[in-house]
Amino acid sequence: MKKVFKQTDVILIGGGIMSATLGVLLKELDPSINIKVFEKLAEPGLESSNVWNNAGTGHSALCELNYTNEDKDGNMDISKAVNVNEQFQLSKQLWAYLVNAGKLKRPQDFIMPVPHMSFVEGEDNIRFLKNRLAAFKDNPLFQGMELTEDHDTMREWVPLMMEGRNPDEKIALTRMEAGTDVNFGELTRELFEVMKSYDGAVTHYEHTVKDIKRAEDGSWNVKVYDQNSKQTEVHNAKFVFIGAGGYSLPLLQKTGIPESRGVGGFPVSGLFLVCKNKAVVEQHLAKVYGKAKVGAPPMSVPHLDTRYINGERGLLFGPFAGFSPKFLKTGKYTDLLATVKPGNVANMLAAGGKEMKLTQYLISQVMLSHEQRMEELREFVPNADSKDWEIVVAGQRVQVIKETAAGGKGTLQFGTEVITAQDGSVAALLGASPGASTAVHVMLEVINKCFKDRMDEWEPQIKKMIPSYGMKLAENKALFEEINVNTAKALGLKEK
Repeated sequence: MKKVFKQTDVILIGGGIMSATLGVLLKELDPSINIKVFEKLAEPGLESSNVWNNAGTGHSALCELNYTNEDKDGNMDISKAVNVNEQFQLSKQLWAYLVNAGKLKRPQDFIMPVPHMSFVEGEDNIRFLKNRLAAFKDNPLFQGMELTEDHDTMREWVPLMMEGRNPDEKIALTRMEAGTDVNFGELTRELFEVMKSYDGAVTHYEHTVKDIKRAEDGSWNVKVYDQNSKQTEVHNAKFVFIGAGGYSLPLLQKTGIPESRGVGGFPVSGLFLVCKNKAVVEQHLAKVYGKAKVGAPPMSVPHLDTRYINGERGLLFGPFAGFSPKFLKTGKYTDLLATVKPGNVANMLAAGGKEMKLTQYLISQVMLSHEQRMEELREFVPNADSKDWEIVVAGQRVQVIKETAAGGKGTLQFGTEVITAQDGSVAALLGASPGASTAVHVMLEVINKCFKDRMDEWEPQIKKMIPSYGMKLAENKALFEEINVNTAKALGLKEK
C-alpha cells in the first residue's frame, strides 16, 4: 500500500458537533488556519450527534432535576444547573452570530421553542421541587419558571399526561416557556456547510484514522485509511483534536501522552420509545423530565420529549439504559476489551467492583419487555397504548473511568471531559451529557488551553461572536436580558 505524506495546521478527527464547532470557531478567529477533518462515515453527524442518538433538549438545566442537589438539611445546591445554563447560553450566542452573519440559513431547521418542565410524584418530591424553584428565584437565567400542583392547570400544560390520571394523585410540575429542542444532527450538518465556505477547511468522509504518533519536531503524524481508494495517507499537523465520540478513548491511547494513562471507558447504550400515532403526538408539546430511579445513571433520567425530526414533530420517552461493549453504534464488539491497557487496568477493575449496582441496573434494563417499558411510560402517560409506541436504539455513550481525589481509583465520571497534552498539541473529548449542548463552551476551553499564546489577539473576535465570553450572565441581569432578546430574535425563540 502506498503512503502519502501531507501537511496541514489543524486536524480534527470525527465529524460530530464538537469538531464542527471547533472548526468554525478557529476559522472565524484566524481565516488563514488550514484545517482537515477526517470522518469514517459518509456524512457528518451520524453517530453521537445524530438526532436519534442524542437527547436533543438543549440541556439548559431548566428541567433536569439531576443538576440540582439537596443535602439532608434541605439546602439546595444549584451551582451545576447554573453552570450548564451559562454554557448553553454561549452556544446560542454563537449560533445567533452565524445566523446574523448569513452563514447559518434556517435556524428553525435545528432549534425550536419547546417548554421545559419537571415532573414529580409524592409529597417529598413536591417539597424538593418547591425548594428547587425557591433556590432559582433570584437568578436571571431561571426567571419565568412557574410551579403548579393544580390538576386543571396541568391539563392545560400537558393534556396527554393527565388523561386517565387519578384526580387525588399528588403530583407537581414546573414550567419554563423559554426551553428549546435542538436537532444536533442537523446543526452539525449545517456547521459543516459553513466550514465548506471557508478557504483552507476540507472535510474527508469515509476516512478512518488508524494511528496517531508524535513526530520528532513535536507535531503529530496521523495515519489515515481512505476507504474508497484503499490508500493509507499520513497527515501531519501541529494540533490534533480527537472528537470521535466513543472512539476518542482508543485514539487518545494511541497518542501515548502521559495524560491518557490510567483513563478507561465504560460504554452505555440507550433505547427510546417513539410514538407512531400522530394524534397522540399532537397532544403533547413539552420536554418533561422526571427523577432518576435509585441506582440509575444520570443519563437515564426519564423524560417525555417533544422532538422536531426532519421537520416533523415527534414524541419520545426514555431513555432505557442498555449495555454493549461497542464504543460506537458502528463500532466493534471488541472495543471495550481493546482499551484495557496496563496503565488503566487497575482503574477498570476498581470501577467494576464499585459499580455493581450500576451493572445490575443495566442488566435489568436490558431484560425489560416492551410491556414493562410501557408501564414506565404510563407513570407519565397513564393511558398510553402499547401499539402506539415502538423501540428505537439510541447512541452509544462511553463514560470516563479514572482516579479522582474525591472518588479514588476506578471513579466513573458522568459528564463531558477534555484531556489535553501538557504542550497543548493534542486534545480529546470524552464522556457524554450535557455534551452537545455545551459544545461552544467546551471548544472555547480547548482553544484557551491549546492556543493560549493567541488568546490576547483572538479575544476581541470571541467577544464579537459571544458577547458574554468571560462573564457570568447569572451575575449580570441587564446583560443577560439584552443577549437573551438578541439570540431569541435571531433563532426564532421565546425570550422568557
